[in-house]
Amino acid sequence: MRTPQRFALLGCGFIGQVHAANLAAHPDIVLARVCDIDIARAEEVARRYGAQVASVSEALASDAIDAVLIASATPTHATLLEQAVKAGKAVYCEKPIDLSLSRACEVVANLTPLQVSVTVGFNRRFDRSHQQLKAQLEQGVIGRPELIQMVCRASQRPPLSYLQTSGGQMRDQAIHFFDLLRWLTGDEVVTVGALGAALAMPEIREFDVDTSVLIMRLQQGALAQLDNTRRTAYGYDERISVMGSDGMLVSESQAERGATLYQTHGITRPGLYADWFSRVQATYYSHLDAFVRHMRGEPVADLPGLIDGLRAQAIAEAAQRSLTLGEFTEVAWVTA
Repeated sequence: MRTPQRFALLGCGFIGQVHAANLAAHPDIVLARVCDIDIARAEEVARRYGAQVASVSEALASDAIDAVLIASATPTHATLLEQAVKAGKAVYCEKPIDLSLSRACEVVANLTPLQVSVTVGFNRRFDRSHQQLKAQLEQGVIGRPELIQMVCRASQRPPLSYLQTSGGQMRDQAIHFFDLLRWLTGDEVVTVGALGAALAMPEIREFDVDTSVLIMRLQQGALAQLDNTRRTAYGYDERISVMGSDGMLVSESQAERGATLYQTHGITRPGLYADWFSRVQATYYSHLDAFVRHMRGEPVADLPGLIDGLRAQAIAEAAQRSLTLGEFTEVAWVTA
């Protein structure tokens, strides 16, 4: 029987509660401590899963904690990540590492020599369709990738309060697909051009966009396109196609389970998932499971680490500059 990993959860908002449920459900994990600036919210989550409420400092100082899951507000990630690693705790940190790329680089440079297990929350790597696409790419079934097209279209507009602190569409939404692009191709983005507008939410025009199109060139010559929107009128739409010298692979948008209705005047099929979370919910557990296996010393090829976090963020920063300047922008090469 394996000794369970004892986790502290930092942050009990929406995504923190998603992680709390997964931590509590995993057979090799004990959700031992819960921390949040909203004590009542922390107490409710702790009560639900049989954990104890603690301050961050108490959780990090405790010998009863092996690992920390950081699901707090984005501006707190870097500081909490530093504190947790220096306390010797393994860390699952939601993306991004920090809203500032220079600050994120500083954190990674400081923490890498400590050789503590850290993963960054790019859970879409654990989508089964995307993983099958990657496996077939690695088998060479379509030859060398030449053209990649990616779609990320959320069905429902996030609250304005969330968008005001999210860091913008490039750092919050598109960054998942910057990571997927690197992971799927094993290549790096060198140039990015972006156009964007606030079409669904004109009220955010002064600080963000909700609809954008990006063109990227990869180091080995392939071209990639990504379109993002914060609102559709037809459900959550996420898909990736990779055209190569010998064919094309596609990870399609996925429909809710249901019957297809055939009638004389037409065919009615199940619609897409109503929201992004319904599509990707299972990937959070799969990512957590991969991290626990990594903590036990098992090899986990798809686990995103600190450098992955930095390089996806570097693409996001270049995309944001391109939006602002209206021109193609080089992506900074970042290392620990």
